[in-house]
Amino acid sequence: MNNIVYLVPAFGVLGLLYTAWRFSWVSNQPAGDANMQKLSGYIADGAIAFLKAEWKILAYFAIPTAVLLFWLGSDEGTPENPIHSSPLIAVAFLIGALLSATAGYIGMKVATKANVRTAQAARTSLAKALEVSFTGGSVMGMGVAGLAVLGLGGLFILFYNIFAAGQPLTSNEMKTAIEVLAGFSLGAESIALFARVGGGIYTKAADVGADLVGKVEAGIPEDDVRNPATIADNVGDNVGDVAGMGADLFGSYVATILATMVLGQEISVTDNYGGFSPVLLPMLIAGVGLLASLVSTFFVRIKGETSSVQNALNIGNWASIVITFVASYFLVKNILPETLNLRGFEFTSNGVFLAIVVGLVVGALMSYITEYYTAMGKRPVLSIIEKSGTGHATNIIGGLAVGMESTVLPIITLAAGIILSYKFAGLYGVSIAAAGMMATTAMQLAIDAFGPIADNAGGIAEMSQLPPEVRERTDNLDAVGNTTAATGKGFAIASAALTSLALFAAFVGIAGITQIDIYKADVLAGLFVGGMIPFIFSALCISAVGKAAMEMVNEVRRQFREIPGIMEYKTEPEYEKCVAISTEASIKQMILPGAIALITPVLVGFTMGPEVLGGLLAGVTVSGVLMGIFQSNAGGAWDNAKKSFEKGVMIDGQMYFKKSEPHKASVTGDTVGDPFKDTSGPSMNILIKLMSIVSLVIAPYIAVKGLHAEAAKQTIEVNVTKENNSGTITSAATLKLDNGLELNIAANGNPVEVGLIDFIRSDKAVDKTTWFDFDRLLFETGKSTLKPESQEQLKNVAEILKAFPAVNIKLGGYTDNTGDANANLKLSGDRAAAVESELVAMGIDNNRIDSEGYGDQYPVASNDTEEGRAQNRRISVRVTKK
Repeated sequence: MNNIVYLVPAFGVLGLLYTAWRFSWVSNQPAGDANMQKLSGYIADGAIAFLKAEWKILAYFAIPTAVLLFWLGSDEGTPENPIHSSPLIAVAFLIGALLSATAGYIGMKVATKANVRTAQAARTSLAKALEVSFTGGSVMGMGVAGLAVLGLGGLFILFYNIFAAGQPLTSNEMKTAIEVLAGFSLGAESIALFARVGGGIYTKAADVGADLVGKVEAGIPEDDVRNPATIADNVGDNVGDVAGMGADLFGSYVATILATMVLGQEISVTDNYGGFSPVLLPMLIAGVGLLASLVSTFFVRIKGETSSVQNALNIGNWASIVITFVASYFLVKNILPETLNLRGFEFTSNGVFLAIVVGLVVGALMSYITEYYTAMGKRPVLSIIEKSGTGHATNIIGGLAVGMESTVLPIITLAAGIILSYKFAGLYGVSIAAAGMMATTAMQLAIDAFGPIADNAGGIAEMSQLPPEVRERTDNLDAVGNTTAATGKGFAIASAALTSLALFAAFVGIAGITQIDIYKADVLAGLFVGGMIPFIFSALCISAVGKAAMEMVNEVRRQFREIPGIMEYKTEPEYEKCVAISTEASIKQMILPGAIALITPVLVGFTMGPEVLGGLLAGVTVSGVLMGIFQSNAGGAWDNAKKSFEKGVMIDGQMYFKKSEPHKASVTGDTVGDPFKDTSGPSMNILIKLMSIVSLVIAPYIAVKGLHAEAAKQTIEVNVTKENNSGTITSAATLKLDNGLELNIAANGNPVEVGLIDFIRSDKAVDKTTWFDFDRLLFETGKSTLKPESQEQLKNVAEILKAFPAVNIKLGGYTDNTGDANANLKLSGDRAAAVESELVAMGIDNNRIDSEGYGDQYPVASNDTEEGRAQNRRISVRVTKK
């Protein structure tokens, strides 16, 4: 393997150096007066208290899981069905979990420093406030990306040297290295799910409680210092939208790269990197994407009070995409060979680059579409505002309709992206498209984390009773932050869809299945159960928010009722009690949704087998993507509809402002949308990826013990009367499989069935030179019509492919050199296609078969004699995957 791989962790170190530099810059900015610092301290202390409580619970989960993985990794399988894993998968899991938690901590730490400094900067100018808040966001973005690239690249190098030093990419030793590396992704996604769900329950319990009692009942501003839940609300912004999102996209980043590496490991190529270019490429794209994001952070600037904050963020985002686009072209052209083949699908390096472009475009379009459905001043949000004029119920109806409508364009965009990326480079194209989309994760996170920092800054400004112009500046940032948070969630869901498809493809290959047949009752049942899981998962999350919010409402009402002087600013509320309610509720309620995601694939896989598990994953992915888009966009639109009243809105020719009846209806809609957009909605992308990764990790075990074990353990017995020294069969023979099936093979010659099975069962790697000639396929003269007597051998080959469901083949058609060369080339291709059609008609998935005509190329005998020309007119078969 070439030394270029060491660039990957080097990119990660560069990102972490930037993180340290900008963290120091944020820390050195003015933090405001003593009161502002005291309020900021409450928020920071609450966030740290939550993380400590969460980490304690997660340790109880992580350690037993690591022990279980250690035990599973010790299972080597059988000689016939080896399991390529190692106990070190437990170490990889723990490192992934630790780095995921660290990524969230970095984001939370800088956010609780940047919030008060942004509020202080807003006293100076909007430009300075943007600089501080966005720099805080960029610290999180670069920290997450730096840890991911360093961790993944460093562990890949380590595991390669432990398990596969000097071995080719397609070797069993490399399978072990990649399987162990999957533990890193499993650890990252596991922590991400709990962080996202727990943080989401925390923030929305506090937010809903603060809104219902503070704004609606007491009639005080959202972040009024008199509201006992306001500190918990601001803490929630950090543990949910910052720490949760950091862990979320850390997991997405790692899973995307890993999925591409798993598929790339199946590709055998000759290149300048020891054949490792298909697995090096996704890691290097992640590295250059990190560098592109780093450079692009310096483009996010505004000049004056009237400058557009959204435009400044868009410039930075587009700059990172364009730089990654250019860098990816040179990477692909300089690393990959001209042609590649994955599971029989041949593609080119140009196709890989175009797939990356598709990923970048899909990511950009998803962000744009999400912005349209959630931004203030756009038709969807305006429609909710209009419906607020007739009450609370019509506001809810309008928000639900917007959320449902908002699934159409994203799903069409995703579908088009999947089709195009597959067309360009097969399954590798789909996964590399996801890697291209996720390459700019650092910038996406910087833009996303900027939002809660600005929101906290506005809260501190309100609680500190700073001048009105300060709150106007922070509200400007906060309004844009609501939109960027929504676009960040749309981006995460889109990447999850592509990543899950790539993980699904990797799972199918390792589990030894080639298709998911929904005509089978158990597979169809798995599909339906999978479609249901996002609904019960959402129900548990939303219900948890509701329960915690009820406790919060009762506590806030109690304090207003029992503690005199709160409303007159004479007594400080008991903030810590509201913080404790959110912390305790979120820690308790996050366990069951997380358990569903982790345990369901294991139960289904080991009890029902890999094909049923495949059906389950398909159902979860489709349903989860739709639910995630619907809930995130509906919640974001409700939120900005409410915020629109702060500057005034026109409904039926009349202006309405805060505290008006339509505004109260919008507050209700925002309250309903809060758990949609910040708890269950953004958790969908982690749910579908985590279930796919769990399935990938257990795939080697259920492939041995699952429904397809019978096909895997079949042995071949060739009954012959006599065999000469050259190995040719000299008498009639049958080919017998353990399941009782007997195939009639040729009485003379070297039958293709024997050679094909021997090659499949051997340790020989697939290559482009090992072909087996059919000896009993006959065509009408000058035509591609097969004669009836060809059916017996075709049936034999079909049965062999059914017995070995992991095998893919390529059919080649050849002719002699007499006659017109172009006509011969076409005829050879038509004949190969005719054989492919026959095999498909016998029940073989056409995705397992490829065919091509070669004309008079590659003769096996002299064309000078009729006997030689007859041998050159043939159909041959080559194994492309086994």
